Amino acid sequence: MRNKMKFLSLSLVALLMAFGVLSGCGKDSAGDKGGAKDSGSKSDGFVLGEDELEYTMYGHYDWYTMPNWGEDEASKWIKDNMKVNVKPISSGGNAAQKFNTMIVGNDLPDVMWLDRNADLDRLRNNDMLVPLDEYIEKYPNIKEWVGESTLNMLRAEDGHIYSIPNWYTMQPNGNSGYVVNEKIYKELGSPKLETTEDLYAYLKQVKEKYPDVVPFEAGQGGGLEILYSAFGEEHPNLFMGQHFVPDGDKLSSIFTDPVFREAMVYMNKLYSERLISQDTLTQTLEQSKEKIVSGRFAVFAESSPTESANLADTQLKAEDPDAGLKMIWPIHKEGLDKEKITPGTWSQLGWNVNVITKAAKNPEAIFAFLDWMVGPQGQSTIFWGPEGLYWDGTHAVEGVDEAPVFTEKYTTDVENRDKLMNVTNSLQWVGNTVFLDKSKTAYEMTLPEDQQNWATKYQMSITWKTQLNSTEFQNLSPLPETEEGMAEQRVNEIYDEARAKALHAKSEEDVLNILDQAEKDAQTVGYAKLLEFKTQKWQDNKAKMSGN
Repeated sequence: MRNKMKFLSLSLVALLMAFGVLSGCGKDSAGDKGGAKDSGSKSDGFVLGEDELEYTMYGHYDWYTMPNWGEDEASKWIKDNMKVNVKPISSGGNAAQKFNTMIVGNDLPDVMWLDRNADLDRLRNNDMLVPLDEYIEKYPNIKEWVGESTLNMLRAEDGHIYSIPNWYTMQPNGNSGYVVNEKIYKELGSPKLETTEDLYAYLKQVKEKYPDVVPFEAGQGGGLEILYSAFGEEHPNLFMGQHFVPDGDKLSSIFTDPVFREAMVYMNKLYSERLISQDTLTQTLEQSKEKIVSGRFAVFAESSPTESANLADTQLKAEDPDAGLKMIWPIHKEGLDKEKITPGTWSQLGWNVNVITKAAKNPEAIFAFLDWMVGPQGQSTIFWGPEGLYWDGTHAVEGVDEAPVFTEKYTTDVENRDKLMNVTNSLQWVGNTVFLDKSKTAYEMTLPEDQQNWATKYQMSITWKTQLNSTEFQNLSPLPETEEGMAEQRVNEIYDEARAKALHAKSEEDVLNILDQAEKDAQTVGYAKLLEFKTQKWQDNKAKMSGN
């Protein structure tokens, strides 16, 4: 992600059992099959539930595999009642190759779900996307919940809007941070776990006492980016992931960044002493998730750890009342202000976007369905299952007129609820952060602490308070066929190789020498010009955000 399982950036992502978002419009009920407010009247547009809708959907990520539509309770209800069937197209684990094959062969899926990056620009520049302006005006939810300012930031240079955002928001969210295995932590005396020195000492204890446990589980590498944030105030994982660091009014090299260099020395120390997962850069998402759900770790960090941890906490407690997981305030280097440590980010634009290609036979019908998904019934269904299961009816809470009324089963059937949400997490393509967050938070605050949803509790107390607003850093990449785009591809390769070498290096001196050489190699392939390009895009974003 840097998957940011970002599903929740839910906050992203990420993204995610990390709960996210809902949206609002008039009261929806199962009997309405969408209703006029949700999907248009017969005279105005496509009406869900009256006509069949089947379309293909491609998630443009190596790691993404869409669950089979109709096999879980939520999508089955949609398939049966809304007459919508979504057919997945897989990347096969190689999204770049799959994307190029589709473009060259002009064999596009009906909908693509992808990052706001050069691939999106390529589709738009090749006239492969359907402009959505007319539909946005025609259907109610996206216009209301995404909002004019965010939609304006999505406008292309030709003035049209081609994408529907996911996990858009106007308030902080996100799930990046650290999860601790409580049983191990308590058995080791619940030591102070606040600084990088504390973390190192704790991981050494774990390795000595629990040889079969991974002291620090870093997922597919996302945990390394979280560790980076511990060495600098307001240095989120995004800087390491995007390979630049703000320096005044310019973006500068990640390889010369003192924070990055110190962080890599620390990561190397953990790795060389086998305190960090040795397969961090090679394991699959499922392999990492299995360790979390089985409790075979002491500390876990990722861009959206709440997805796996929420389910794991429920299952571990079911097996052992003394087991369970908790999140801690982000780790910081001694001497830094812990209140300014930001392991993750949130963006007004959210995480990624949906686009409807010109291959779609009925783009308006697809838009009508996605617009319905943004509304209260759509969000409540895809997040918590069909009405009558974990929610029944709607009511007004602060900031949301149509929040779901949760049933008793929401708190008494936690294991099955979380299993359902773990599946539908991968079907949340148009997450409405503000609606979901406000809806679930209002309900969770009425419950005793031991009945509060695990993810929601830590979002309110930790993660939402420790994410940095990164809206100004969005969509900085050049088109891949340009000089800057080719430079970016080479810099990415140099970075990946240097990070792997630095992690395996034999000494601190070797780590720094590897980063020095990476800087030289990057400059040779056009890193300076790339940073200039990104700086200009960054400044343009800031001007747009300020209304200029």
